Amino acid sequence: MPLLREISTLLAKDFRLEWRQRAALGGLLLYVGSTVFVCFLSFSLRGGTPPPPAWNALLWVILLFAALNAVAKGFMQESPGQRLYYYTLVRPQAVILAKIIYNALLLTAVALLGLFLYTVFLGNPIQDPALFVLNLLLGAVGFATTLTLVSGIAAKAGGNGATLMAILGFPLMVPMLLLLIKVSKNALDGLDRGVSQQSLLTLLALNMIVGAASYVLFPFLWRG
Repeated sequence: MPLLREISTLLAKDFRLEWRQRAALGGLLLYVGSTVFVCFLSFSLRGGTPPPPAWNALLWVILLFAALNAVAKGFMQESPGQRLYYYTLVRPQAVILAKIIYNALLLTAVALLGLFLYTVFLGNPIQDPALFVLNLLLGAVGFATTLTLVSGIAAKAGGNGATLMAILGFPLMVPMLLLLIKVSKNALDGLDRGVSQQSLLTLLALNMIVGAASYVLFPFLWRG
């Protein structure tokens, strides 16, 4: 079976499972909405909206924890028997690429919804929306590529996978998070896009490097 067909089959499987487990997706959306609303209540009690630096930092904190909750269940909801069954049907490269694509689509939807709710409740100080949304999309893909591989490692290690995923994931996410906050702050301030070009290229390179590393290393993890 060609690799692309294997990926499309696995993607269809993940979408069907997500639809059957709508409670988990609803819980994720409820987490994002309730967190944004709590931030709104906190700042409304002080008589206003947060300053742009705080607005920016809070948004990325919300999206980071939403990404951890969304991606964590990817591999850890599958039993060892299911993984062994997939091993007999498809290549490990198809498994990891399908998971990355699915998580990237899911996190993109969550990030856009989170941004919409965030701007409704806490105002919209963004002066360069196109740059901000582009940075948001790169962040969603970056979170998906990094956390998907970490989720696979945590699931293979057994034990408390969610805790292990958080321990492994946060150090890897810090450099990317710093770049994302920097670019989004530039978009908030309305700076010239040339100022953010190097950071955007670095984010794109990080996403490609992590994706390539996942493609190369996951087969060894899969067979371990």
